[in-house]
Amino acid sequence: MVDLKSQYDKIKETVNVSIQEVLDTNAYINGPEVHKFQKSLEDYLGVKHVIPCANGTDALQIAMMGLGLQPGDEVITADFTFAATVEVIALLQLTPVLVDVDLYNMNISIEAIKKAITPKTKAIVPVHLFGRAANMEAIMAIAKEHNLFVIEDNAQAIGANCKSSDGVKQKAGTIGHVGATSFFPSKNLGCYGDGGAIFTNDDALAHTLRGIVNHGMYERYHHDVVGVNSRLDSIQAAVLNAKLPLLDQYNAARQDAARKYSIAFEGHENIVAPQICDICDCHVFHQYTLRIVNADRNGLMQHLLDKGIPCAIYYPIPLHSQKAYKDERYKEEDFPVTNQLVQEVLSLPMHTELDDEQIKFITDSVLEFLK
Repeated sequence: MVDLKSQYDKIKETVNVSIQEVLDTNAYINGPEVHKFQKSLEDYLGVKHVIPCANGTDALQIAMMGLGLQPGDEVITADFTFAATVEVIALLQLTPVLVDVDLYNMNISIEAIKKAITPKTKAIVPVHLFGRAANMEAIMAIAKEHNLFVIEDNAQAIGANCKSSDGVKQKAGTIGHVGATSFFPSKNLGCYGDGGAIFTNDDALAHTLRGIVNHGMYERYHHDVVGVNSRLDSIQAAVLNAKLPLLDQYNAARQDAARKYSIAFEGHENIVAPQICDICDCHVFHQYTLRIVNADRNGLMQHLLDKGIPCAIYYPIPLHSQKAYKDERYKEEDFPVTNQLVQEVLSLPMHTELDDEQIKFITDSVLEFLK
């Protein structure tokens, strides 16, 4: 699904030199490469504070801890996404409130958010799924009206732009009260292990978050808040420093590949391809995900695998149906879109190194099965 080897070959010298500098200085934890990356990412995102951490799941958990959410507080999030989003809500003994998504963009449904708000609701966690920014303008309006926190799960959409009705663009992850991202190797900006970061423009919140990631310490052996051990190591920061200047180029390559995919599938009665917006950059295609309608999606998947073409179903089981998160509050009729998507979605290879020959082979193979 992702060709990290070819991507590495193009930046090999820069990455190797940066890693060697870490090895030579022995500054493995919170070293110069981490500080450099933090500042560079703040500049790229246009956000006041970036707090690096160990992984994207930690980033979400720490963001919620920093906001002071209490056990029993309700947190609304999307039913159609990876489990990490709801996992951290449950770990903190908050109450997950799963809601349906929009069929058009697969992101959290604005109407479903409105219906789910109760006096116990304290936060909304929109997920910018598959690299497409959610409707943050509408979400922030709801949050303002009901005095709610917004925590952006930006693990799949770093570099995507959110465009407001007045034409202003902001980077996904920087619009809510706090944002969280992952640098898992397959992400648009990925390191060579685990890594994550938290974003905020709130000075006081940033101070709290910096303590939480480091055992609650601001001064060694003085624990002012309850914290965790979650730090981005210097070797991973070195890799990210080599990649961050190329992020827009990487995202453009993904968008170009997505455009070629969609042109090949245009007009096919069994394929609903993701929309490509050429003027807003709201989709950076962490995944290129089709909907296969009125056709054998599972058969197509096996056909592609038999031809040696990687493909995957993200995600095959809704969160409300997962054993860990089942709840009598959830009714199947509340999740019509999610239940439809899990039967239709299929993701094709998507990465920065896709070439025209590969794309043609993949699209020809899809069309061969669906003829």
